[in-house]
Amino acid sequence: MASLKDRIQSRLEKLGKSARRASIDGGLNPDAIRNVLRDKSLSPRWNTLEGIARGLDWRVEALLGLASSRTTKEDGKSHYGLAPIVGHHNSMVTVDRASHEFRRGRPINIRDSSGASLLAVPSEMATDKVINWLVEMGVSDPAVAITHHRARTLKVRLYTDQIVLIPFKFWRNAEIAKTIADPRADLSNPLRGPYEAIRSATSEASIAAVQLAKIARLLPSVILVKCSQEVEQSFKDEGGYTILDSEIMSYEMDTAAALRQINAARVPLENAENTRILSFRSPDGGREHLAIVIGDPPIGLPVLARIHSECFTGDLIGSLKCDCGQQLRGAVSQIAQEGAGILLYLRQEGRGIGLTNKLRAYALQDQGFDTVEANERLGFESDERIFLPAARILKQLGYQTVRLMTNNPDKVEGLKSSGIDVVERVPHAFPSNDHNAFYLSVKKEKSGHLL
Repeated sequence: MASLKDRIQSRLEKLGKSARRASIDGGLNPDAIRNVLRDKSLSPRWNTLEGIARGLDWRVEALLGLASSRTTKEDGKSHYGLAPIVGHHNSMVTVDRASHEFRRGRPINIRDSSGASLLAVPSEMATDKVINWLVEMGVSDPAVAITHHRARTLKVRLYTDQIVLIPFKFWRNAEIAKTIADPRADLSNPLRGPYEAIRSATSEASIAAVQLAKIARLLPSVILVKCSQEVEQSFKDEGGYTILDSEIMSYEMDTAAALRQINAARVPLENAENTRILSFRSPDGGREHLAIVIGDPPIGLPVLARIHSECFTGDLIGSLKCDCGQQLRGAVSQIAQEGAGILLYLRQEGRGIGLTNKLRAYALQDQGFDTVEANERLGFESDERIFLPAARILKQLGYQTVRLMTNNPDKVEGLKSSGIDVVERVPHAFPSNDHNAFYLSVKKEKSGHLL
């Protein structure tokens, strides 16, 4: 059977395509296919294989040489030999499963490139029983990992990059670990601590553990402990889940790059009856992003576009704490008035922190903190969103140039860095009310929104 390299090379010659062109058409790095052909990537990840297949206008089965490999089961029923596909390591699915394990409060084993291994459980889901188990399993005492933003809130000195580890002696039970992670009681109980941080360097696995908590839409804090190879193997043997730190850290970009259209339907909207909604999903089966196409925007001309991040409270139930609902419905009306355009509805609730964490931020705002301070006290960045999903959808729809309806310069830069040319920024602001006036002023002063 021909090798993967041979099949790729043969397909390129048949199509008359360069490796660079096929890589770009597949939504990959321009050198991706060239690297495979040069044996720099001997075992391409699943999302890379899908991208190569897209760039070659092929099915993954054909790329892997399985399209005609008809076999027969022992029961006599024929099937196509897809076992290699089903069994292929898919890091996106791995991370998705790990995030669900985290949401259930189950420990995860995370390994880094050096071979170091740790066991981790999200702080907000921890119990004393799980903590005692970590103590028994670890080669040292467990620690609570928090972000720099949360550490600054707790007045913990920053000795390391990205995250801070608080030793076991300062908390020792699940209740205190949760209060370290959750800032809502900071004002009512201001005399906690003082806490000190471990001064030794943090591993890539510990950084990935906190990132996994973010992916799971939990507070960005984990309880973790280093473990031996024997403990790691025992954990696996008993059904425990193991994941690589690199899989976690690349997850958001991988899923964005692998977005593909799933379905489309005509959905007439108020003030925009000629509308189609297209759904896009990555192979991990996660949240769908939507493209709301109003009218028939011509290919080849700058398309009027709006990137709108999901906001349950503003979009659906009319919250007055933000201007999201106004922006959503206003964008539909404005695009319809101009005749055609696209509204990209991204599933990035609460600037990427999730609905529950957004409600936690609202509770902090009721204590007097602004929207940026609230997110950072929770341990998040002020904005956790990426805009590659929007760029990927636009490219799949055939649009490389946009007139972007936004007040947020980060959206402009996010599209530009993802290969979309923003030829015009179209202002998109609405009058404030008594409940969101301060929120909008903070977005202008601290986040640079052009209001």
